[in-house]
Amino acid sequence: MDFNNETEFLPFSRPSISRAAMDEVVSCLESGWITTGPRVKKFEAALADYLGAPHVLAVSSATAGLHMMMLALDLKPGDEVITTPLTFAATLNVIVIAGGKPVLVDTAPDSLNIDAQKIARAITPRTRAIMPVHFAGAPVDLDPIYALAQKHNLRVIEDAAHAIGTEYKGKRIGSFGDVQIFSFHPNKNITTGEGGAIALRDTKLVERLSLLRFHGMDREAWDRFGKKGNQNYEIIYPGYKYNMMDIQAAIGLHQLPQLDAFNARRAELANRYTAELSKWDQFILPAQPAYPHKHAWHLYNPLLQTEKAGMDRDTFMSRLKENNIGTGLHYRAAHLFPYYRENFGFKPGDFPNAEKVADSILSLPLFPTLTDEAQDRVIRVMKKVLGR
Repeated sequence: MDFNNETEFLPFSRPSISRAAMDEVVSCLESGWITTGPRVKKFEAALADYLGAPHVLAVSSATAGLHMMMLALDLKPGDEVITTPLTFAATLNVIVIAGGKPVLVDTAPDSLNIDAQKIARAITPRTRAIMPVHFAGAPVDLDPIYALAQKHNLRVIEDAAHAIGTEYKGKRIGSFGDVQIFSFHPNKNITTGEGGAIALRDTKLVERLSLLRFHGMDREAWDRFGKKGNQNYEIIYPGYKYNMMDIQAAIGLHQLPQLDAFNARRAELANRYTAELSKWDQFILPAQPAYPHKHAWHLYNPLLQTEKAGMDRDTFMSRLKENNIGTGLHYRAAHLFPYYRENFGFKPGDFPNAEKVADSILSLPLFPTLTDEAQDRVIRVMKKVLGR
């Protein structure tokens, strides 16, 4: 694709799939073993090594991983899980599907992440877990969250869908703490088409999640249909079908070694956006955490200032699209979707920081194969639309 050509639509995200990954998929298809098997096991081991995690379980999506973790909590009606309103709806949906109640805490005034200093006020005798979201690849301030969890005997389930390669105070997300769930959707920093992974340290929880991941069977297909397999499986627990396929892992095995280079290029592009847009008064640029960290730059999402731009965010996005520039909207405030307003009584004004962000945020094109010249094209169109 020639994204320097102004007649070519430039998307906000595009996966970078190598020829080697494509060849691996073909080899997988030719092998006759395309569902969960040796490539998934190899991918899990590679992820565990990269993250520095004792255990990694590959799953069909990050949403599946979050759902399994909610189920592992054995939530009873009225049990609560604390999270943020500024997230994809799946974060809240899995709490409800598993029988729990989402309790929301606003984002910090200078951040897109949950305000860790306000979480303590939201804890009640019914609280079972805290689920922070590492928004756009910037790590949440985890130390105060884990201190609260230890004090109140709570699980911390990190929604790390945006955070593969993110570091917090010199430690890679996934290398410490309780549980982290990663996403490999096509717009994420690495992809397996669809897919996700759970990083964890609790061996008993590994056993439980392994059962939930595949029908509650005590062995997966690789353990049944291989030469050394045994067909006499048992159902230990009623489970789901949330396993990753070898076809997906075939892509992931070639994506993972490229991750650090992908993230480095994302950081270069983010810095180029910041260098240019810091001169403009129409935007508030993404804030950086004050504590030591490494940003994965899953998204570059400034906030459009309506009065200074002369148009609202949705109009601005439409004008960019008319000029063949794609954008993303990450995210609308989840508590204001009809289901959550009608069933949990949320209303406008409940979480003002998140709502202000949700009304003005947009995601600009950011992916590893985006060239400087194509990014300059994005900036030229933005200047044109804003009359700069």
